[in-house]
Order: sequence, then C-alpha cells, then structure tokens
Amino acid sequence: MGIAVMFCYYANSSLVAISDLCYPWGITSADPRPLDEWLRRVRTRRRACMDLREYRASPSEQQRTADLLRMMPATGTRALDIGARDGHFSVLMAGRFDDVVALDLILPEISHPKVRCVQGDAAELPFDDGAFDLVFCTEVLEHIPPAVLPKVCREIERVASQRILIGVPYKQDLRAGRTTCRSCGKKNPPWGHVNAFDERRFAELFPSCRLAATSFVGASKTRTNWLSAALMDFAGNPYGTYSQEEGCIYCGQHLIPPPGRTFSQRLATRCATWSGKFSEMFATPHGNWIHLDLRKADAQR
Repeated sequence: MGIAVMFCYYANSSLVAISDLCYPWGITSADPRPLDEWLRRVRTRRRACMDLREYRASPSEQQRTADLLRMMPATGTRALDIGARDGHFSVLMAGRFDDVVALDLILPEISHPKVRCVQGDAAELPFDDGAFDLVFCTEVLEHIPPAVLPKVCREIERVASQRILIGVPYKQDLRAGRTTCRSCGKKNPPWGHVNAFDERRFAELFPSCRLAATSFVGASKTRTNWLSAALMDFAGNPYGTYSQEEGCIYCGQHLIPPPGRTFSQRLATRCATWSGKFSEMFATPHGNWIHLDLRKADAQR
C-alpha cells in the first residue's frame, strides 16, 4: 500500500504536494519523487527548522503543554502520540503510561525505555481496533488536507479504546496572515493550516465520541474580511506568516516575503490593513487553542 497520504493529495486530477515538510506526517505512494530523495529533503528541511527546544520553552507553549497534561489521564496502559516529531509529548506521556507509541512519517529518534517509535501514517494507522487507552494528537489536524481529514479522524476513533486528546487552533480565520509563494504564485493559508475548527466541526469528525471536557489556551481576536483579504492578495501578502517552517502547500518551496511592492500594492496594503482593523473592532476574543477530551461512546464513564 505504500506509506500513504498525509501531505499529498489529488486536486484537478493532478498530484499536489502539501509542504516539503517540517510537519512530515505521511506521503502517498503515488508521489513521483523517489522515496529516498524525498526523505533526504525532509530531513534537510527539519534541520533548518526553528530550534524546537526554544519553541517548547516559550511561555505560550509551556502554558499549552501544562493544559494538555492537566487533561491527560494520570495513569494508563498504552498511549499513541500521533505526529510525535521530537518526542516532547511522548516522553511526558511515558511518565503516565506503561507503553507509549510515538508515530511519525520519519521514524522518530526517541531514547526512552517506555517509548516505541513507529514510522507510519495517521490515515492508515498500523494498529488493531481499540489498541490504545489514549490517542494523543496535537498540532496535526489543522495541517491535514480537507479531503483526508475525515479518514484520519475515523482512524483515530478506531484505534482508541477509551479517550482521545486533541489540540488545534480554535476558530482560526485562514484568510488572515496568508502568504504568496514566490515560486508558483499561489496563495497559502497561514502556518500551512488548511482546516479551521470549532466544537461543531469536531462533533462531525468524531461522531462515535462524546465530548467530556474542553479547554482553551491563549486569546485571539484576529479576523479579516473578504475585501481586506483580496487587497492583501493583490499586494502579494507582504505581512503573511513567512517565518513559518512549512513550505508552500502546492509546490513545496520555501515561502519568502515579496522583495518589493509597487505604489498600487503599497496603497492596497494600507487599505487592507484599515479594513482588517475595522473587522477586528467587532470581533469577539476567543481562545487561541482548543483542547478536547473525547471519550468513546462505549467506554466506561
């Protein structure tokens, strides 16, 4: 079956690569690039990414980590960490569970006696039904192609026997902070996020689960409108999230700010900024991240 589908999917009958990847949670066997070359490029990009230790040490990330640990079971037998990356959460989970599986596209390198590293894809999890007391998935679902997202969520439901702990951005306006790729010219959502979430969306994605608890971390009132977004697109999206590690979701190239703007583009930028601020005046602040504790409907309460 190959290593299947996470950051590649079909659109208009052609293969579209979603980022070349510092969030490498899967590829499709239809990818025309040789696997070894693809993995080499991923590893190179990963080494060039922001120091994860610095990221983990930031106040906002420490707050988010503390909240996730608060919602996590104190003890358990088996847990799965989807998109384990550097193993930050896998190691923390090992302090609570007898056996932790750290899953990522690239085989994680985590040295811990209770952590087992697995190379795999969240759309085709290589585990039995109900194999894990807890399935942990944070900073993952917002990056998954919309066409694949329901399948990934079904797989998460399938392998969880009791609880699922999810963390994603909350009610994110995917128009705000867009970037324009200098290589292919296409518009990208901020941070490579291709999905936005709220409670209703999760009820649709996890129909066999009940929501046991919800928590919010941080605050945001970032909001734009169609006029501001269109003007920013015309201006080349100069204020987009170009510091992100994710590449273009269409061609995989690194995203860089526009080198310069014409007078009309500068004028459009100013008008877009005013229009966006007008929208934010009427926006209601909400949590920046949402954490959800989902329980399987047939699990003991």
